[in-house]
Amino acid sequence: MTTNLTILEVPPEWKSQPMYHLPPWGEPLIVLSILGGAMFLTRRRNFQILGKRKEGYHDSYLDSDSSNSTEDLLWYDSDHDDDSQDPLSASKHLSKRRTCCGLVISTPNSSRFSEHIHSRVLQKFPFLVEMFYWIITYLFYRLTKVFSQIIFTKSIIEVAQAHGLTILEFEQFSWASFLFPIKEHNVQHWFMQGHQDALTVLNRAYALIHIPGTVGFIAWYYYIAPSHSTFATIRRTLTLTNLFAFLTFTLYPCMPPRLLPPEYGFLDSVRHDKATSIWMSGNFVNSLAAMPSMHFGYAFVIGCTMIYHAGIFRRSLEKGETKKSCFWKSIYCLIGLGYPSMILVTIVATANHYWMDALMATIVACAAYLCNRVFLTMLPLEDLLLWVLRLEKPIPSTGDTFRQRGGRI
Repeated sequence: MTTNLTILEVPPEWKSQPMYHLPPWGEPLIVLSILGGAMFLTRRRNFQILGKRKEGYHDSYLDSDSSNSTEDLLWYDSDHDDDSQDPLSASKHLSKRRTCCGLVISTPNSSRFSEHIHSRVLQKFPFLVEMFYWIITYLFYRLTKVFSQIIFTKSIIEVAQAHGLTILEFEQFSWASFLFPIKEHNVQHWFMQGHQDALTVLNRAYALIHIPGTVGFIAWYYYIAPSHSTFATIRRTLTLTNLFAFLTFTLYPCMPPRLLPPEYGFLDSVRHDKATSIWMSGNFVNSLAAMPSMHFGYAFVIGCTMIYHAGIFRRSLEKGETKKSCFWKSIYCLIGLGYPSMILVTIVATANHYWMDALMATIVACAAYLCNRVFLTMLPLEDLLLWVLRLEKPIPSTGDTFRQRGGRI
């Protein structure tokens, strides 16, 4: 146990009235409504699941700038995860050529299964693929507690508490203490002394915004993104941010401030306010996963995407992207700056995270962006999975409906 930390008095008594609690089915209904709405808005309108098709499966790529030359059609070659397969290659079911770790690998072409009913359902609703990606990511998160307990066995609570106190000590007494001029407990105490209702709101925001907000962002950006390549970069960045964080959760369990002994001055307002999310509850939830803060990591990526989408730091627009008005540029920039700032205040005021957690989340998100193309090495495995499932991956409809309607924002 560290001895350098200042022992603080117990926070004031919790007097705020609890806010309205959603029923257990409320959060799943919100998420399912977002996903269902995204599926509907991004559906392929000129495609029928049942009945004879009037056009080729890959006709939308006949005018693509990425089409291969006649010689190249001996292979299907793509280093992207949008599977913009050349129509001639698809029609002949030629093998795919994937590059993995410097090696060229031949993988089976599942385009021969395009008439299967599950392939046609995905072609009608291509957003279902994105839903699959995020279900897999969520399952990985739920397993971090299991893996961490296997590594640390019964001592995980003591290890996590020691890590939390080490972070506090580093923030207050290390060479980097100038980066943390305001202590976490001072932020929470400000809310506790005369602003408890506001803290209740932040507790509810912490519980309810993270999953529905991120899912809503993914759905919105799939609908509005200027290209699938741009969308896929953001999706891969968020996914890799997750995996980096999950690895840290497993190997470096860290107790959040609210779970530290009371003599360190933090109040577990989440418990007092019963501000929990159904997605973050249950036997497999890792409550010792403070470092890094995925709430802030997601918010940082979303904020950067909003500012990028505003176009204020870009000299040219992407193909098919329309110039935005000053009003919409301002809106995107305000959201891009305001959302991460709000989440930062929330995670600290509710004592769910340390300042260091947000700093590390920023570093992890930046590293994930720089390394996000590492996921392309898994395309051969995806090709094999599609072949086993007798399924063809659909052509993405990213931004199609939005551009058809004018794409003015």
